[in-house]
Amino acid sequence: MTASFPERIDAFRIARLPDIRFGSGSIQLLPGLIADYGTSVLMVTGRRSFVATPRWQALVAALEAQGASWHHVTVEGEPSPQRVDAIVAEHRAHAIDVVVAIGGGSVLDAAKAVAGLLRPGNSVMDHLEGVGHDLPYRGPAVPLIAVPTTAGTGSEATKNAVLSVQGSDGFKKSFRDERLVAAVALVDPQLLAGCPKTQIAANGMDAFTQLLESYVSLNASPATDALAWSGMQAFCRGFWSAWQANHPEAEQGYGQIAYASLMSGIALAQAGLGSVHGLASPLGAFFPIPHGTVCGTLVAEATEVNVAALRQREPHAAALAKYAEAGRLSSGERELSDSDACDALVETLREWTQRLDMPRLGAYGMQRDDIERVVAGARGGSMKTNPLVLTDAELGSLLERRL
Repeated sequence: MTASFPERIDAFRIARLPDIRFGSGSIQLLPGLIADYGTSVLMVTGRRSFVATPRWQALVAALEAQGASWHHVTVEGEPSPQRVDAIVAEHRAHAIDVVVAIGGGSVLDAAKAVAGLLRPGNSVMDHLEGVGHDLPYRGPAVPLIAVPTTAGTGSEATKNAVLSVQGSDGFKKSFRDERLVAAVALVDPQLLAGCPKTQIAANGMDAFTQLLESYVSLNASPATDALAWSGMQAFCRGFWSAWQANHPEAEQGYGQIAYASLMSGIALAQAGLGSVHGLASPLGAFFPIPHGTVCGTLVAEATEVNVAALRQREPHAAALAKYAEAGRLSSGERELSDSDACDALVETLREWTQRLDMPRLGAYGMQRDDIERVVAGARGGSMKTNPLVLTDAELGSLLERRL
């Protein structure tokens, strides 16, 4: 059961989405989908996760059989503006008809930016929010086919390409435009088989955090609530069997978490996120912390801080009832009162964090003296849709708990 349906439905918008193809074995559709867009193909992958499998050889053989010319680039780690610009400069003259991204969120984000700039040819720094030249993006973008091989970011369904530069003066910012949305999102749960447990853990906690934050977002609507709720249901049903790769129901679990990740991408693209993702931006810029790890290590404490602040300052906020529903779902205790269910949510998230052995922030070099600058850098887009405005002290306290 979800939180009660509102008596009044306020205005909302559902922005552009990809043509979504979801299903076990759907990777076999890829050669035909590529052919729909042309014969000159740029494939963007990670270093090994896909190209070391027989599926890569089968894809290459299919492309050659249908007369396609293809180029291949790899993206390792979180993409930088410099890497995007280099790929664009190298391949702009090849008259690319379609970009195909096969990999995790970093690969998909890099490919989105590349697809957006292959035709205009300018630097991504012209459009990067907050650190770029703030020039309007005019397009056009090359069509993109996004094929996720992890279940966490939901990047296959979003319009933003997150790029970063790490270091004391680093940043983690988005190139954001609806023309960057993939033409096709091809989601095959079979591609998750073989992912390490640590990757399933971090990606899964990213997906759940995105679902929870979009569910309680200030911009949430009945439409995004339905998507986020179904994603949380799928996550709770399948995550643990997917995490235990030798579990007899692992294959079904892959389907559940692939769906949860996809729903998280759609929901966040429409409703926005919250404090965890607000903090993830400076944390990922200043320290070598994988994005999913940030989500997994902070979501319990951020949820507790939000719940406590709402109880004190906005006790009738809709977000409290939504947190309670998420608590009943995640804990499996359906008869709890709203207050007890909110507490159960926090405790369940803490149990997940401990069971998954999510690293603390200190493991990546963050110290207590860094809290102030992380908080100062966290007031960007995601924080604006948190259920309420948190004080610097509240944000600092949740970071300190996970040092």
